[in-house]
Amino acid sequence: MNETPVRVDVGQGWRIITLNRPDKLNAFNEAMHRALMEALDAAEADPDCRALVLTGAGRGFCAGQDLGDRMQVEDGEPPDLGATIEAAYNPLVRKLRALPFPTVCAVNGVAAGAGANIALACDIVLAGRSAKFIQAFARIGLIPDSGGTWTLPRLVGRARAMALAMLAEPVSAERAEAWGMIWKAVDDERLMEEAQKLAAYLATQPTVGLVLIRRALDASNTHTLDQQLDLERDLQREAGRTPDYAEGVRAFMEKRTPRFTGRRA
Repeated sequence: MNETPVRVDVGQGWRIITLNRPDKLNAFNEAMHRALMEALDAAEADPDCRALVLTGAGRGFCAGQDLGDRMQVEDGEPPDLGATIEAAYNPLVRKLRALPFPTVCAVNGVAAGAGANIALACDIVLAGRSAKFIQAFARIGLIPDSGGTWTLPRLVGRARAMALAMLAEPVSAERAEAWGMIWKAVDDERLMEEAQKLAAYLATQPTVGLVLIRRALDASNTHTLDQQLDLERDLQREAGRTPDYAEGVRAFMEKRTPRFTGRRA
């Protein structure tokens, strides 16, 4: 039996959080939900953490919900899946999208159902070439959750999102890259090396500015051009007041590598 459903490794300015139920393809149960949120809370509370890698142990990233963990109520009525989403998956996706530093997902093997959409909620997604993304919900009569109906059309367009959701066909890592669903497909044996290298780089960059980029891009699809221009003005004002902006300008003028701290003020 695994010691913990989530493993945390701390690097210099970054962390790796590993889903750790490999015998269940890292499918979510209540214990893993709690452990993952605790790990994310701890990373957020650490002022030295400026980037995060999320990955899975064993031969898969995450198979979604562990269906065996959902208990039927005593009178035989079906479970309230909306309550599960409200209590566990929605807070998790909201947390990932609001972390004060960039997130990298390293997808190894299968990412199915909620597992696929939690991966896609991260800022930058790398996948091993053997990885597959599956919107498996329709196979059991459900709809994509964990932000899937919001994320997929933004990444691949409505036509592909509709087919992926209705047909539940696997998407290979290379096709996911070609479609713009993920950033990059890499050789399996290089996946974690590439993810750690990316996290180490992000941990040296202007953290506040990177998070403001996320905010701007997240808002862009629902804004008019005028609204987005106003948001860019406001976020640029905020970015321009950070110590990292001042350091970036000094380093540019002095022709040296900047030493960003990630501090707000």
